[in-house]
Amino acid sequence: MARGRLRIYLGAAPGVGKTYAMLSEAHRRVERGTDCVVAFVEHHRRPRTEVMLHGLEEIPRKELEYRDSFFTEMDVDAVLARRPQVALVDELAHTNIPGSRNDKRWQDVEELLVAGIDVVSTVNIQHLESLGDVVESITGVRQKETVPDEVVRRADQIELVDMSPQALRRRMAHGNIYKPDKVDAALSNYFRPGNLTALRELALLWVADRVDEYLTEYRSEHRVSKIWGSRERIVVGLTGGPEGRTLIRRAARLAEKGAGGEVLAVYIGRSDGLTSASPKELAVQRTLVEDLGGTFHHVIGDDIPSALLEFARGVNATQIVLGVSRRKGWQYVFGPGVGATVARESGPDLDVHLITHDEAGKGRGLAAMPRTRLSRARTMWGWLTGIGGPALLTLLLEAAPGLGLANDVLLFLTLTVAAALLGGLLPALASAALGSLLLNYYFTPPVHRLTIADPKNILALAIFVGVAVSVASVVDLAARRTHQAARLRAESEILSFLAGSVLRGETTLEALLERVRETFGMESVALLERTSDVDPWTCAGSVGPRPLVERPEEADVDMPVGDHMALALSGRVLPAEDRRVLAAFAAQAAVVLDRQRLQSEAEQARTLAEGNRIRTALLAAVSHDLRTPLAGIKASVSSLRSDDVDWSEEDQAELLEAIEDGADRLDHLVGNLLDMSRLQTGTVTPMLREIDLDEVVPMALGGVPEDSVELDIPETLPMVAVDPGLLERSVANIVENAVKYSPDGEPVLVAASTLGERVEVRVVDRGPGVPDEAKDRIFEPFQRYGDAPRGAGVGLGLAVARGFAEAMGGTLDAEDTPGGGLTMVLTLPTAPVAVGATGATVEGDVSAAVTS
Repeated sequence: MARGRLRIYLGAAPGVGKTYAMLSEAHRRVERGTDCVVAFVEHHRRPRTEVMLHGLEEIPRKELEYRDSFFTEMDVDAVLARRPQVALVDELAHTNIPGSRNDKRWQDVEELLVAGIDVVSTVNIQHLESLGDVVESITGVRQKETVPDEVVRRADQIELVDMSPQALRRRMAHGNIYKPDKVDAALSNYFRPGNLTALRELALLWVADRVDEYLTEYRSEHRVSKIWGSRERIVVGLTGGPEGRTLIRRAARLAEKGAGGEVLAVYIGRSDGLTSASPKELAVQRTLVEDLGGTFHHVIGDDIPSALLEFARGVNATQIVLGVSRRKGWQYVFGPGVGATVARESGPDLDVHLITHDEAGKGRGLAAMPRTRLSRARTMWGWLTGIGGPALLTLLLEAAPGLGLANDVLLFLTLTVAAALLGGLLPALASAALGSLLLNYYFTPPVHRLTIADPKNILALAIFVGVAVSVASVVDLAARRTHQAARLRAESEILSFLAGSVLRGETTLEALLERVRETFGMESVALLERTSDVDPWTCAGSVGPRPLVERPEEADVDMPVGDHMALALSGRVLPAEDRRVLAAFAAQAAVVLDRQRLQSEAEQARTLAEGNRIRTALLAAVSHDLRTPLAGIKASVSSLRSDDVDWSEEDQAELLEAIEDGADRLDHLVGNLLDMSRLQTGTVTPMLREIDLDEVVPMALGGVPEDSVELDIPETLPMVAVDPGLLERSVANIVENAVKYSPDGEPVLVAASTLGERVEVRVVDRGPGVPDEAKDRIFEPFQRYGDAPRGAGVGLGLAVARGFAEAMGGTLDAEDTPGGGLTMVLTLPTAPVAVGATGATVEGDVSAAVTS
């Protein structure tokens, strides 16, 4: 069955019109004859949105009971049974009521897509998982309900529903989003112009990045090489020299001048696959460009200008930033240089910037020398000297005769040595052969004949050829040794860096494979594995477009790792000398994969061990702490039912009181056990409401003796966004713990105050206190401090209180009370805007920050 298609309407804030746009699309599809139903749409009592539901078939919702209230959720089974072509599902990031089929609505949507049903949905930018910290810094509200970015990225179509902050605030003021009694609070808090502008920018940039991914994919599939200047992309050409930092900063300033500008720093390495620049300097420049929001790339190419231009056109760049050449003036006789060549061949689509720097004209260091044995320019000059030099020298000696054969031989020998020093062995041999012929024909008697009359002259020519060959051999050997030394040095640096990063655990499998791809200039790299020789290969990790994930033998380079693992590289065939380094990379990839799996197994083992510890503690609690009140209740009931004793009214009242106390203790212990199990399984879902503390805190004191607590909660405190039930349980557990350890006659103080955008509730006792090293341990499950009797509880009260506080976005910590004792500090977030009285989500009130 073909997978359904997902279309998402993305908005910057509640009220921009996502649901309205989704319903408009549904009407268009119905008019075209498409079977389209409403699986779940929340109109929030907005008249215009509610009208749009008319004429559309709605699937009845499933009603669920939670905390003595009834809520409705999408009925996934009913939608699957109906099997429409298209289903409308509003609020993709919504968290379902406990007891629903799935925890999250996006999981419900995934089931519909797998069943072949197309889905149209909505989501706000603040609910994307990766933007949680950014949104909190903007709005001051931590998003409790989020959707993984990958879920939205996988959508077949993302449509931005945009609206200016001014227009959205006008819509709010006209009552088109909230009821009139909530408008003022919303406009002065979450819907401030600065908040809306920042959220709108986030939405536009996120969608722009997705469009950029689609454009890159399209250009790759259709092999489009011409640059499309859809946005400013600035490529920085690095040489590994210190001027690279100046170029990166200059490129970042250029990118800031254009909206959505992007910086890509690239280093062009030689085809031997190993960098000739300082790895330390390149690492510094990589860090700098990433800190400035850019990316670093390592590209292989012998022809640096061509490789740089090819990379720039491949990433659809619009500008190239290069540094002024470090070569000295006389070195320009060997060619115009990279900057001039790139500027000449860039064409009309690419702007080239040449940036001055402190290293300009100071010459290139050894790290920048070519890595081949002898450069192309040097070889060319060697051949020119070896062939043209003897001919020119012959003309000069013919014009000025009389120097003698010995001097003539020395002059020709000088040219041959020069050819050897410049071009190596072959130009020197050519120079020796040509020089000996010219010496024989023009300067050795009899002249103008290829014969030698004097045997001494034969010896002179033989020595001449021998010296030429010897010098050329030494130069060629020195070049080869230099090349080998440089290569081995680079190999050792790369392997040292690789081993160090892996041993420190700094490299993930994907990062390591990306390093392989960049180092060897490959298009894609994949790590394949199988369990036996007959099983099919599976891909453990890959990078690059279209990696080979079926058979390693079909790749351009196949590097085995053991018997059932291989590294497959696609792009070009590597020389044999590179396979040694590649083998080290492959071995490290296997180590990284094993480490990741061991970490995953260790995490699972830790989770199982924690679960076993909790279960063991629960059994211990059931075996003793729960049996104690049960035994008391049983004894009291048996006494009352006994016919052997005639109990007085006072005795009966005392026994009934004991039964009631035991039942209360039992109810409290069971409640804490159930709450702890909910926290351990992650099923606590707070229903946040805007509420005053003085409505909740007094209710939490019902379980403590009268006159044991003093309250100091000012009426001027701002309202807090909390779950009243969870807050009441948290405060009750904290206060009961404080009363338990407070001396007689010393009431516990419960005071509240404002601290920035938070509210602090401080529970102060005058008990024995807790040492600093034990302050965190008292919040762990089944921990009882000091010599507390076993009947005092199972040690879950504070653990449950902290768990509930963190579930609501707050914190719970312990401090010393000045003068002796312990102070519990419960910090809660203030409520930016109002939330519905039932705790149900209203899109746009900042349970939109929690459940929109």
